[in-house]
Amino acid sequence: MVAPETPGTPGSPSARTRYSPLFELTRVRFLEFLREPEAVFWTFVFPILLATGLGIAFRSRSAEVVKIAVVASADGVRVRAALAADSLLDVALVSDSVASESLRMGTVALVVVPVSATSVEYRYDDARPDARNTRLLVDRAIQKAGGAYSPVATAETLVSEPGSRYVDFVVPGLLAMNLMGSGIWSIGFAIVDARRKKLLKRLVATPMRRGHYLASFLVMRIGLMVIEVSVISSFGHFVFGVPMRGPLLTFITVALFGTFAFGALGLLIASRARTVEAASGMMNVVMLPMWVASGVFFAASRFPDVVQPFVQALPLTAVVDALRLNMLQGAGFAGVASELAILAAWLVVAFTIALRLFRWR
Repeated sequence: MVAPETPGTPGSPSARTRYSPLFELTRVRFLEFLREPEAVFWTFVFPILLATGLGIAFRSRSAEVVKIAVVASADGVRVRAALAADSLLDVALVSDSVASESLRMGTVALVVVPVSATSVEYRYDDARPDARNTRLLVDRAIQKAGGAYSPVATAETLVSEPGSRYVDFVVPGLLAMNLMGSGIWSIGFAIVDARRKKLLKRLVATPMRRGHYLASFLVMRIGLMVIEVSVISSFGHFVFGVPMRGPLLTFITVALFGTFAFGALGLLIASRARTVEAASGMMNVVMLPMWVASGVFFAASRFPDVVQPFVQALPLTAVVDALRLNMLQGAGFAGVASELAILAAWLVVAFTIALRLFRWR
């Protein structure tokens, strides 16, 4: 006689149906992620450290004082006095040989050689942007001291507006880059590693639905996306004052579309790869052009016009542009519609091909 099973004990119907297979598979995905310190570091710690470093390096600060040299002579004393009145110039009166050596070593940006009471010669390297700017500053000071004034009165207002700084430009790029890296790497490596260990072969032999297994990765990515986006955007906003001017719903939608698009790419890359080395190589091939061309650290418009259609079609470019439009310019759904369309196209195409090519054994 078989004893009746106690409800809730292992093997009982209530225990088997307490949680759905999709829930258990998704929970496993989260546990796998949390047990990899490297994954946690690159997903959460690295972008914060990078944003901190770039924010400090390109922080708003007062104009730098440039060093120039004036060749010593009777007129040189007068020229030095005229230039010393400008607080942006650090003027040294030195011999011709010392001035030439300083210019050659790069310790001064420009050398002023008084030729006569009414003329001077500028020596500088035109290939150096700071030297060209210094030349304008020096000439303005000398002309003003000589009595040449602008006939139109001018005034200056120095502006440091949140949204126009480099840190405001780079934080949306880092956020998009993080969505790409964590989406492609976390899904790709997990699937390839399971295939290498013969786990896929064993799982497919169970009553598990194949769609649940693949969907568990996407559900896990949504959960991690919420944490990633919240941590990085909050850090940028509260530490560096990066603005969030657009509708929050648009911001979430862009992040969600990016998460799905990059997750589909990770699934496509891992659909046939048998080894981690092969998957790693393909991931680098896919992500490297986007790291370089998608405008994470500098504007994508710097690339030639002939490659702009390719650059603008990249999914990372679409996420970067959409996040900047939303965060910095206050764009809503209408303003980022083209970027969302690009991401949707990548999602549909990559996921459809991945399902056709996916190998369980």
